[in-house]
Amino acid sequence: MVQTWCHVPVADRALLGVADAGGFIELFQLVGAKESPFTLEPFARFALDKQCLALSLDWSTGRAGRASDQSLDIISSNSKGQLHLLKVDAAGPGLQCVATWQAHHFEAWIAAFNYWQTEVVYSAATCCDGATVSRCFSFHTGGDDGLLKGWDTRAPATPVFTSNRHSMGVCSIQSNPHQEGILATGSYDEHVLLWDTRNMVKPFADVPVQGGVWRLRWHPLHGHLLLAACMHRGFRVLNCRQAVEEKQDMCTVSASHKLPNSLVYGADWSWLTFCPLPQPQQLSHVGSFSCGEAGARTEDVEAAGQPPGPSSRSCLTDDMGEGWLKLQIANKTRTSLQPSMEGRKVSSLLHTPGIMICDRDLHVETANTNINLLATCSFYDHVLHLWKWESS
Repeated sequence: MVQTWCHVPVADRALLGVADAGGFIELFQLVGAKESPFTLEPFARFALDKQCLALSLDWSTGRAGRASDQSLDIISSNSKGQLHLLKVDAAGPGLQCVATWQAHHFEAWIAAFNYWQTEVVYSAATCCDGATVSRCFSFHTGGDDGLLKGWDTRAPATPVFTSNRHSMGVCSIQSNPHQEGILATGSYDEHVLLWDTRNMVKPFADVPVQGGVWRLRWHPLHGHLLLAACMHRGFRVLNCRQAVEEKQDMCTVSASHKLPNSLVYGADWSWLTFCPLPQPQQLSHVGSFSCGEAGARTEDVEAAGQPPGPSSRSCLTDDMGEGWLKLQIANKTRTSLQPSMEGRKVSSLLHTPGIMICDRDLHVETANTNINLLATCSFYDHVLHLWKWESS
């Protein structure tokens, strides 16, 4: 299952998109108020095809500053190698299929928009058989034939480029939402490639990360920071400033962490930020918790607003000493960055004196953009972790 929030309101509501194992794209709207709990209610549902898995989902709204008249679209891929372009009807529940086409001969693991030219998409699959490459101006896909492809959704019968630059299956693709023309791709071949979308013949940066790259996410504020979920090698925060700004083949690891006996398949940044506390108040608890068992309950995670227990601080520095990750575990003593996994009741305290989590759009002047929240999910232990990283 893939879950992705739309980063712009739809009919004054937040929408969550879900691609599930039943072959459906489902949209849920966040409903509630400060005085009552927030809940997710069904908004729309669309079946991609019969007897298939929905494998990916991306919104056309990834770039900040989206034009008010821009259509709200979704690109999705399935286990039959097909791509589906859907249009969201904001006036009422409904998903309309704009186009469907066969993109790969194997499972299309990923499809993503070019956020700067949303008529362009990319896709990917593994086991490549050789290909030619031409100029891309649409969206990209990745799949199990080992090929990275670009498509113009206005004429999707033939790809505008095909690349076998990755030596194994491409699992992740994301357009840089801050700088036009920058595309990141990740593969089972344990490399992150950065591309100039005006010339998709070869990437301008190649970053080995020592693990299969299942997910890539650009930072919502800092266009040079790239978060990578690297499966058995955990996750890494890549500083690609020189690559993005100067097109140099240079990215450094600002922070990384390897989870023992597990595979990191998901990673993403929070769009929330930290602001000074207006007055002394209780701190919010967020944590690491098991999400793989059917009996897991919300009580397994300590509720926000509970008094903080004794905590210890763990830090991780990168190879260059440029940044560090910090996770504080309530009532546990840890000497390294390893969340406690003793049972399902695990809580971590994100505690920095004098600050609170806030909406950066409402606190532009006071927000501390050097403190970042990110989340990862892992395979074998079925655990979701929430991390705090202070960049230098």
